Amino acid sequence: MASVALVTDSTADIPRELRDRLGISMVPLKVMFGSETYLDNIELQPDEFYQKLTRSQALPTTSQPSPADFYDVFKKLTDEGRSVVSVHLSGAFSGTYQSAVIAKSMFEDGADITVIDSCSASYGYGHIVVAAAELAARGAAAEEVVAEVHRLRRAMRLYVLVDTLEYLQKGGRIGKAAALVGSLLNIKPILTIDDGGVITSVDKVRGQKRAMARIAELLEANLGSRPINLMIALTPGFDETAKELSALLKQRFDVRSYLETAIGPVVGTHAGPGTVGVFVTPA
Repeated sequence: MASVALVTDSTADIPRELRDRLGISMVPLKVMFGSETYLDNIELQPDEFYQKLTRSQALPTTSQPSPADFYDVFKKLTDEGRSVVSVHLSGAFSGTYQSAVIAKSMFEDGADITVIDSCSASYGYGHIVVAAAELAARGAAAEEVVAEVHRLRRAMRLYVLVDTLEYLQKGGRIGKAAALVGSLLNIKPILTIDDGGVITSVDKVRGQKRAMARIAELLEANLGSRPINLMIALTPGFDETAKELSALLKQRFDVRSYLETAIGPVVGTHAGPGTVGVFVTPA
């Protein structure tokens, strides 16, 4: 058993087999469809969620874990004598990070717990948690693991391609007029998350193929010809989009590793079906 334990939340969209193999503890957020409440990625999996989302008249809502939820996980791990590194969804999107901070404050000073705001979402930080857990499994100390989380957070490049503006509009991210014009003109916004963990628009391109080509251009401008690790998060049923985009990037870059994962219910509530996230780090 590694002396350092990794904790995250369900919006990291880490495939279960990876979480299980690396011993990553996951604290779920909640998704509510009316009076029905589900634990994200535990009681409601992506396939079922997107089916419910497309049938639902109203947008579902989401809620963060409580400090008590984190406290229980932290206590179990620290009682085992382990250091805890807890990495979470951007604090600009959710109070999840703050709940983990409050949970840490409930411990005596002897508990070695580090809580980190990823300033990211989905596998944009899920990949960082996985890499940190792999480092911990090799026997790294907590200080080394924390340093690696911060290094990868700085190195990560991410772009999000949204298929429809409807869910951003429903969630109050954009106005009705912008959503209507975007839909009529087949405008595909390319989004990123800035250093403060806030969603920003990088470009607006007409048509899916042009949007994919623009993402490749943006990555080339950032990374040049360096080898990369490529991760794509997608919504179920849009595998062809991910396949086309990954093929394009594999033509343009020396891709040393590749992973696909599903965008889970909480992130999908706000981004909508058809969203594809591209996450890249230098190899």
